[in-house]
Amino acid sequence: MNPHFLPVVWLCCLVGMLLVPGCATAAAPKTLRILTYNIHHGEGLDGKVDPIRISKLISNLQADIVCLNEVDKGVSRTQGRDLTAELAALTRMTGVFSNNYHYQGGEYGNAILSRYPVISSKNTRFKMLRPGEQRGILQARIDAGGREVVVMATHIDYRPDDTERLMNVDELSGLLGGYHGKTVIVAGDFNDTPDKRVHTKMKERFRDAWEEAGQGEGLTIPVKKPTKRIDYIWLEKNAPLKVKEITVPYSEASDHLPLFAVLEWR
Repeated sequence: MNPHFLPVVWLCCLVGMLLVPGCATAAAPKTLRILTYNIHHGEGLDGKVDPIRISKLISNLQADIVCLNEVDKGVSRTQGRDLTAELAALTRMTGVFSNNYHYQGGEYGNAILSRYPVISSKNTRFKMLRPGEQRGILQARIDAGGREVVVMATHIDYRPDDTERLMNVDELSGLLGGYHGKTVIVAGDFNDTPDKRVHTKMKERFRDAWEEAGQGEGLTIPVKKPTKRIDYIWLEKNAPLKVKEITVPYSEASDHLPLFAVLEWR
C-alpha cells in the first residue's frame, strides 16, 4: 500500500465520524430546564380538564424534566383518562407515573416527564400518622445528555399539624443514601411556607432553588392572587448545578401556579 495513502484514509474516517450520527460523542447540554406543577388532576380555573393547555405550557418553556402532582389515571372524575400518557404523547416526552392512592375506581399520584431517557424509576410511599390520603415520592434516574440525574417528585401532607410532613422529610433525606454520588433534584408541593419547620429541615440537606435566583416571593397559590409559596425545586447541597433562572409562569390550567427553573452545570 502506498504509505501516502494511510493519512488520507485516517482523515476520511475522521470526517465520516463527525458527519455520521452516533459516531461522534455529542457535547453534553450546559443547562437543565426543570418544571414542577401541581396540575389539580388537569382541571383549570374554568372547571375544565384540559391536558392540552398544560402540554403547551411545558412545550413553551422547553422543559427538559417535569415533576407533576395530583395526577389521575383511570379516575371517574377525569373520565378514566391516563393524564401521564396523554401529556407524554402531547409533549413527546417519556412519562412515568406512580400510584399512591386508589380513588374513584382509579389511581392518583405523582408523575415525571422527561425529554431524556429514563434509566429506571421507583416509588416510595411515606409513612402515615393518621388516616387520609396516602403520600409518596416518585424517583427517576435520568440520563441527561451523558450526566445521570436523580429526579424526585413528591406531594406531602397538607394538614395544619406538621408532624407528618417533618417525618416525610426525614424519609426523603433517607433516600439519598441509595443515590450516593448522584446529582439529586427534588420538586413538588410541600404544603408549607418558607417560614415553617419543614423548610428549615429540608435545608439541612438541600438548597432551595428560589433562594438562589428568584426575584420576589415566588408565590404559587392561589392562582389569581397568590399568597403562599408551597411549591419548590430543591437541589442536594453538593449537586454540581447552579440556578441560572427561576420563575413562576402564569397559567390558569390548575389551581396552582407552576415553578420553572433553568439550572446550569458547574
